[in-house]
Amino acid sequence: MVKVKVFVTLKESVLDPQGKAVSNALQSLGYEEVADVRIGKYMELTIEPSGRDIETVVRDACEKLLSNPVIEDYRYEIEEAVTQ
Repeated sequence: MVKVKVFVTLKESVLDPQGKAVSNALQSLGYEEVADVRIGKYMELTIEPSGRDIETVVRDACEKLLSNPVIEDYRYEIEEAVTQ
């Protein structure tokens, strides 16, 4: 099996009201050095190898379900075999 870490974030051009709220809260708590916060999603997929290319499976899943390609970007990391 293969473990895939998927990171989904809003595109830079998209406003992030949740990130802004967290940024403001951190500022009010005295963390003046925090300049900006962007909120995203993190997912771990465990994939059993089949006849399909793992990267193709992950890209298709990200583009069709795990992210909204209009407003979000994604990246992923594939780790070697995972034992269960």
